[in-house]
Amino acid sequence: MTGPARHMPAAGIDATDRAIINALQDGFPLSPRPYAEAAAALNVEEAELIARLKRLLDARILTRFGPFFDAAALGGAFCLCAMAVPEARFDAVAEQVNAHPEVAHNYQRSHRLNMWFVLATETPGGIAATADRIEAETGLPVFRFPKQHEFCISFRVAA
Repeated sequence: MTGPARHMPAAGIDATDRAIINALQDGFPLSPRPYAEAAAALNVEEAELIARLKRLLDARILTRFGPFFDAAALGGAFCLCAMAVPEARFDAVAEQVNAHPEVAHNYQRSHRLNMWFVLATETPGGIAATADRIEAETGLPVFRFPKQHEFCISFRVAA
C-alpha cells in the first residue's frame, strides 16, 4: 500500500462498528447466507452489516475482510519477498506487484529493501513463477525468504 491511508476519525466508529470488528475476528459463518447469520448474531440487518463493512474498508479502518487460508496445508505455498525499489518508481512498482492475485499484502519500509510483500500460491512452484513474472515486469530482483519454521500466533485487535 502506498500513499497516505485514509482514516475515519475514531468518533466515526460507533458501538455497532466495534461489535462487528470484534465479533468477526473470531470467525465468520460458513452457511448459505453467512452475512445474514452474522448480522442476526449482531442484532443488525444483513444489508446494514454489508454496508458497514464496506464503509470500514473504504475508510481503511479495516484493510482486509476475508478468509485466511493455510496455503501450505492446501498444497500451496507462502513466501515473504522483498525488493529494492527506486523511490521515484515506488508507486508504479507497487501497482505492478499488487496487480498479481498471489500478492497477499504489500508494505513499504525504510530500508534498502523498501518493499515487502507475501506471495501465496496454489503450488510451491507458483512462488518462483510469480516472483519471476514480477521481476520481468519491473526489471527489479525479487528477494525470496521462504518459511523455514512456522510459528502459530493469534492476532486479535479489540476495537
